[in-house]
Amino acid sequence: MTRSMLQVALDILELHRAAGIAEEAVAGGADWIEVGTPLIKSEGMAAVRQIREAFPDHVIVADMKIADTGTVEVEMAAKAGANIVCVLADADDAAIAECVRAARLYGVRIMADLINVGDPVARARELEALGVDIVNAHVGIDQQMIGKNSVDLLRSLAGEISLPLAVAGGLDASTAAQAVEAGADIVIVGGWIVKSGDVEGSARRIREAIDAPSVARPVKKTMDEEIRSLLMQVSAPNVTDAMHRKGAMNGLVPLSAGVKAVGPAVTVQTFAGDWAKPVEAIDVCRPGDVLVINNDGGTHVAPWGELATRSAINRGVAGVVIDGAVRDVDDIRGLKFPLFARSCVPNAGEPKGFGEINAEIACCGREVRPGDWIIADESGVVVVPKERAYEVARRALEVKKNEERVREEIARGSTLAGVQELYRWEKK
Repeated sequence: MTRSMLQVALDILELHRAAGIAEEAVAGGADWIEVGTPLIKSEGMAAVRQIREAFPDHVIVADMKIADTGTVEVEMAAKAGANIVCVLADADDAAIAECVRAARLYGVRIMADLINVGDPVARARELEALGVDIVNAHVGIDQQMIGKNSVDLLRSLAGEISLPLAVAGGLDASTAAQAVEAGADIVIVGGWIVKSGDVEGSARRIREAIDAPSVARPVKKTMDEEIRSLLMQVSAPNVTDAMHRKGAMNGLVPLSAGVKAVGPAVTVQTFAGDWAKPVEAIDVCRPGDVLVINNDGGTHVAPWGELATRSAINRGVAGVVIDGAVRDVDDIRGLKFPLFARSCVPNAGEPKGFGEINAEIACCGREVRPGDWIIADESGVVVVPKERAYEVARRALEVKKNEERVREEIARGSTLAGVQELYRWEKK
């Protein structure tokens, strides 16, 4: 290949949407069109046929992820109009050999997908010997969510085999450029294009990055910096969606409009307005922490007010969440500080010193441990378990990207039920 191919992966469920997205992606510079596995499972070979009819001059890839019955599946994809058919690299050798034989009979090529292969270099060599045409360095979306990287996998394969190399898995303009520098012949991009509100523009940016790769060294971030950066890009509803509708506190109200807090939790257990531990906890916080206070259900007396808020701002606290009451609301609103509470009362308690700092607490119906991540905005407050924070943040960004495309289709005159074909997908 004289230039790297851009393959757009139509990993969505609705065929009527896929055709429109593909048209925009081709206008932006996509070379190959992949009928993704979710689309094939949803629509069957009709998806391959319709995309072939719409794009008679383009290479059509059927991502069948074949694991068995190689002849049958290669035949039906080829007859539906596919030029390239995908098989799982960890399928047994007999299945792959049969796929290759069928491909030769029907005049198509076989792409082997290395997703979840234990020794990808050794398997790539075996695949070459078995006669596959293309090897795909693919890191699946669930693996991406825990930090695995497709470009790293590609680098491990470069120079090890003579077959064309494809790369797939969470690529954007920057990582697409890195992939070309690492030796990719085919760059496969799904979500960054198909979930975009501007599919043509996103495809064009990828195409430009592939054609003239200028790879800047990524700035190395700590894990906490990565998590914070991701969560600052999404909303509390995005996060609950990413957690299968879990993690949200109940009964909280933001004091100010347009505020957002993201950070690891410093927890406080106090009682009936005793404000000693909440105030002492400010000095325990690092910049960027979120203070989470359980006032033992008391909403008639406040363990927090303006002076505590000013102290928290001096310390760099990202926000405060109180299962209880707050006072001095007008002053706190004037400070535009992210504070979320269950009620507002003028009464203050006494600094008696009961309670604990950085103990596991319950807050508004949720368990919160020190170090769990908090995201709080005008929609509410969500707790993310610290051991899953990076994964959930990545998944929340995928939720947001998907909503961007749906929002654009609604702006063009559709409806949410129409875009997502709700009646078809109602649980039977």
